[in-house]
Amino acid sequence: MSADAHGAVARYQDVLDSLRVSYDGRAAWRDQQEKQPWKLAERDLFLGRVLDYGGGRLLEIGAGPGHDSAFFASHGLQVVATDLSPAMVGFCRQKGLDAHVMDFLHLDFPAGSFDAVYALNCLLHVPNADLPKVLAAIRAVLRPGGWLYIGVWGGNGHEGPTRNDRHDPARFFSLRTDEQIRDFATRYFSLFDFHVIEAGQGHFQSLTMRRPA
Repeated sequence: MSADAHGAVARYQDVLDSLRVSYDGRAAWRDQQEKQPWKLAERDLFLGRVLDYGGGRLLEIGAGPGHDSAFFASHGLQVVATDLSPAMVGFCRQKGLDAHVMDFLHLDFPAGSFDAVYALNCLLHVPNADLPKVLAAIRAVLRPGGWLYIGVWGGNGHEGPTRNDRHDPARFFSLRTDEQIRDFATRYFSLFDFHVIEAGQGHFQSLTMRRPA
């Protein structure tokens, strides 16, 4: 478990406000960005798996401006989008999505109410100290047998801001090793697929999982 220079362990509640300000300030910019082809392929693969098992309701957490949620909705899924940034949720609603301002520890939905959960490059903002609580919260809203996709940038286990962050204030990251992310995830879910993508200077970890029946 990583600590800062003063020995304090990072906690999710302590980084929420700065993350919200950071993403509010870049929401319009993010809404204009185009996705890289490999990210589109990851999304297509997960959609196919969900549709093969009957489709249904999908929750996207950390939805940003709603590009992925809109994609899933266009393919017949009943989509709910959440993000901690009110500005991001505003862009989601402009796309006609059912969107809510929520952080990962306050997913205010009935137990087992979703058939799938999609989490792309958002759980890397959760410190290791609170990731088990967040995964348990995701598991609670996912029906038994339901699908979960987690895609995150990994690393050497560093927790804290990174160099050259374009956002202001600089965001907190937990850049976990492959072993760390697999260990956390498999405490709560059955691992269906794990692979990594070396994209530019980044090490992307892709996990597709199911809630055990």
